[in-house]
Amino acid sequence: MFKSAGIVARYDRENALQLTKELVSHLNDRGINVFIEDTLADKIEVSAEVVPLKKMKTDFIITIGGDGTILRACLNSPKPEPPILGINMGARGFLTEVEPNETFQAVDRILKGDFKVEKCSKLSAKVDNETLPDALNDVVISSGEPLKILYTEICKDGKAIMKCQADGLIVATQTGATGYSLSAGGPVLDKGIDAILVTPICSLTVFKSLVFPTESEITLNVIRPKSMLIMIDGNYHYMKSEKELTVKITKSKNVSSFIRFENDFYERLSCRLLFQGPR
Repeated sequence: MFKSAGIVARYDRENALQLTKELVSHLNDRGINVFIEDTLADKIEVSAEVVPLKKMKTDFIITIGGDGTILRACLNSPKPEPPILGINMGARGFLTEVEPNETFQAVDRILKGDFKVEKCSKLSAKVDNETLPDALNDVVISSGEPLKILYTEICKDGKAIMKCQADGLIVATQTGATGYSLSAGGPVLDKGIDAILVTPICSLTVFKSLVFPTESEITLNVIRPKSMLIMIDGNYHYMKSEKELTVKITKSKNVSSFIRFENDFYERLSCRLLFQGPR
């Protein structure tokens, strides 16, 4: 089914680099054309083609790291995104699928077609006429300065519904509901709820979160200060200063896809997020 694979790995951990070398050899032995991200080029010597992530057009991608590695891959890989197998070498690894000792068995199952694909919605954000990269987890808006309150008007489909005074706002997907939004007091959304979630960060107004239908257009008008910082999935940063600051967020036409063997959302939530101890 698959003839090529890309590998995106943490380069700050020796065990991740070692697993990358072993994985390249394993895939080569099975006739798979292997590409590795260029950030690994000076870290390891392997028989694989080195390419930037933005040019990694492969049948599937294997990430070796945690959720941050997956988010970076989803943010930068060519569209439409290839499905991702996440190998957990992070602190929590909520989005990952297998542990390092299960890597080669998982790869062999994939090559036999023994897997499922889970598709996850993403968000599209626009500032003026500029479209920012899609978000798998969240779009976070703040003043860009510590302890400086962001005064924002929240609109749904062009109609103002409320004003918010907070350190910032998190606009999250169903996937992102288990990330920063959850830490800020937002709810977990069941896999069957494809929604847009707006959660304030340390709000001065009395609300925790707003849940909107996925077809909604959410507009955030920044009243003050006259600058804002937008962060997408914790990787992409965009700073803007204008008299009028507006961000429009809608469901993206793109999705992120994950290779799954056991797709039990609540088991993953319980074991990796709610009751996760130190690694």
